[in-house]
Amino acid sequence: MRAFRHIRRFAHRDEGAVLAEFGLVLPLMLILFGVTIEAARTFWAYQATIAGVRDATRYVARVETPTICDEVGADLDDWQATVTDIVRNASDGTLIFPASITVSSVTAALTCASGDYRTGTVPVATVTAVLNITFPFARVFELAGMTLPTASTQVSDQGRIFGT
Repeated sequence: MRAFRHIRRFAHRDEGAVLAEFGLVLPLMLILFGVTIEAARTFWAYQATIAGVRDATRYVARVETPTICDEVGADLDDWQATVTDIVRNASDGTLIFPASITVSSVTAALTCASGDYRTGTVPVATVTAVLNITFPFARVFELAGMTLPTASTQVSDQGRIFGT
């Protein structure tokens, strides 16, 4: 009878329940935290790249001459370094992205669109950037048995070259 009383008293105690529940919920909380941070960083990096590519396209559209299509073998290779700098760096020259986010390549291309325009052939600048994102919170996802590969995306923008 005495053992039965001890078992009943032990069954009604809940002093360690909070610690056990916390131990069960902690991995899920860490994974949700990691997903939230990684999603925010990925979205921010993608939006910053889009803004940089748009700025670079607008820059080329304003500084290049509108008669570039009349030149033989014309291209936008002269603007490659400037366009890359616009996409990767802030206006003061500092890097926009942290080390885990890299813009691996930036290219500027020229297309001469022929059609029924007042000016004949219309020059169009296309700036394309490739963005690679490695996830610093990947170890949090390893707790759940998941692995995160490097995310890679391409951002492109076109603009008609008007010149100055």
